[in-house]
Amino acid sequence: MSAARTAKRAESWHQRLIRSLLYGRNVDRAAKARARVGFAILAFAAIYSVIGGRLVMFAIGADGHSSARRAAAQDAIATARPDIIDRNGEVLATDVKAPSLFGEPRRIIDKDEAIELLTATLPDLDIGEVRDRLTSKKGFVWLKREINAQQQQDIHRLGIPGIGFLRENKRVYPTGNEVAHLIGLVNIDNQGIAGMEKWLDNNGLADLHRAGFATDRLQRPIELSVDLRVEHALRDELLKAKDKFHAKAASGLVTNVRTGEIVAMVSVPDFDPNNPKEAHDPDRINRLTTGVYEMGSTFKAFTLAMALDSGKYDLNSTWDARGPLHYGKFAIHDDEPKGRFLNMKEVFTFSSNVGAARIALSQGVEAHKAFLRKMGQLDRLRTELPESASPIVPRHWSDLNTITISFGHGIAVAPLQAVMGVNALVNGGYLIPPTFLKRSEDEAMALARRVIKPETSEKMRFLMRLNAEIGTAKRADVKGYYIGGKTGTAEKVINGHYAKRRVLTAFTAVIPADKPQYQLLIMLDEPQPLKETYGFITSGWNAVPTAGNVIARIGPLLGIEPRFDLPPPDRLILAASRATQ
Repeated sequence: MSAARTAKRAESWHQRLIRSLLYGRNVDRAAKARARVGFAILAFAAIYSVIGGRLVMFAIGADGHSSARRAAAQDAIATARPDIIDRNGEVLATDVKAPSLFGEPRRIIDKDEAIELLTATLPDLDIGEVRDRLTSKKGFVWLKREINAQQQQDIHRLGIPGIGFLRENKRVYPTGNEVAHLIGLVNIDNQGIAGMEKWLDNNGLADLHRAGFATDRLQRPIELSVDLRVEHALRDELLKAKDKFHAKAASGLVTNVRTGEIVAMVSVPDFDPNNPKEAHDPDRINRLTTGVYEMGSTFKAFTLAMALDSGKYDLNSTWDARGPLHYGKFAIHDDEPKGRFLNMKEVFTFSSNVGAARIALSQGVEAHKAFLRKMGQLDRLRTELPESASPIVPRHWSDLNTITISFGHGIAVAPLQAVMGVNALVNGGYLIPPTFLKRSEDEAMALARRVIKPETSEKMRFLMRLNAEIGTAKRADVKGYYIGGKTGTAEKVINGHYAKRRVLTAFTAVIPADKPQYQLLIMLDEPQPLKETYGFITSGWNAVPTAGNVIARIGPLLGIEPRFDLPPPDRLILAASRATQ
C-alpha cells in the first residue's frame, strides 16, 4: 500500500490531470483499452481528412482546366452553320467535326520536351510560335486547328500531360469549285468571309453565335435558287470555250426572267473553297458581280427599247446609216456598213452603231440617262452577295456620251446588272431585283416595278428572235428551243486607248423567245482568232456558239420542251402587238 502511495506521489500533477480526464479516477484496464482504440480512430480520421482535402484541391484545379476546355468546346459549337442546299436539295456546304489540338501550359511538366515531340510529329508547326504559347501563363491555348485523324492518333500516343483535342465544326464544300463564287467561303473560325457564307453572318447568324443560340444541327438549311445540274453544265461548257478560244476568262449566268432567281452563275478561273488560299488570286474574282465592263452591243437592246417605249417610233421607223456619224473630231462607223437607211429591225439584226447612235440622239441626253437609270444601269446593284461593284458612268454626260453608250461603250456595269435590265425587256416590262435565294413568281411580283410597256416588251422579244434567225445570233439557234438574243463585242481599254484585238465578247439569249422563262449570258475575255472563225474574234464566232452548246444541255434540265414547225416571229410573237411589219 505504501508502494502505491509512493508511485502516486512520483506522478506529476499534469500527468495525473490527463489520466483523470481520459480515464476518470477509478477506471479499469478494459476502459483504458477502449480509449486507446478511440485515439487510433481519431488519428486515421485526421489522416484521411488531409488526403480528402488534397483531392478536393486537385478536383478544383482539374475543374478549372475542364472549364477552359468546355468554354473552348462551347465556342466551337457556337460556330455551327446551317447547311446550304441548291433548289433541289443537293448539299453545297455543310459542317463536319474535325479535331483541333490544344495545350494547357500550367499542366505541362517538361515544356521543352513537349515542344520537341509536337514539332517532330507535326513538322508544319512553327517552333517559335509553339514555344510562345506553351510558355505563356494562359490556361488554354490553340496549337493547331483542324488536324486529321492520323495526326490526332500520333499525338495521342506521345502521352504528353496538358495536351488534348477538341472536336470543332469545319466547313466543307462537297461540290468543290462548282459554285465557288456563289457560295463563298469561311475562315478558320467558321465565320463567313465571302459569298452567301458572308451573307449568312450579316443576316443574323453572327448574332445567334454571340447569343449562343446557333447550336449544332438546330438550324434550318438555306435553300438557294441555283440548280447544281445547270451550274455543272454551264461551267463545263465555259471551261471548254475558254480552252478552245484561248481566252483569259469566261463567265456565264442563267436567270429566271419571271422571278429574278439566279439558276446558275459561273466565272472561271474559279477556286475550291475547301482550299481558301486559291481565293486570294486576283485572277479568280467573280466577274459577274465584282467586275464592271463595257457590254458592247448588248446595250443596243436598251437603246431600241427606249425609242419604242416612247411611242414616237415603231419597228418600221428608219435611220440614216448611209455613212459614218461624225461628231466633232470623232466618227462612228458600222462594222459591216450597209450604205443606206435602216429600219429598227435592221439596226438590231445588223447591230448598227450608227443607227443606235441616231436613235439615242433622237431621245436626248436627259431622256437617255433617265431610261438607263430606270432600267437599273446607273446605280450599284445590291443582292445577297456582299461582293458587288458600282457602275462607271460619265461625270459629265454629253451628246458624245449618249452616242457611245447607245452601243455599249463609255459605260461599264456589272454583267448581272445588265442581265437584270434585259430580263425586264422580255418579261413583260417588270424590273425584278435578282436573288440567289429561292423565290416564287408571286413573291417576285411583290418586288417588281414596271419600267416599260407590255407592247414594248413584245417588240423586244420579236427583235431578239429575229436576230437568232437572220442576224448575228444565228450560230446559237438550237432547233426546237426558239431562242432569241443579242450579241456584243466591246474593245477593252488598255492604257487609256481602245485595243481592237483585245475584246470582251458577250451574248445574251432568252429561252424561249415568245414566252421567255430564262435568260442566258455568256462572256469571253480576250478570245483569240481561230482558223474556223476565219480570224474573227467578235461575239458571233465564239460567245454565240458557246451559248448554243449550253442551251442544248440545259434546256431539258430546265424543263423546256422542244417545239418544231413554229410560225415566223411576226405571227407568233407580234400577234397581239399593234405594230406591223
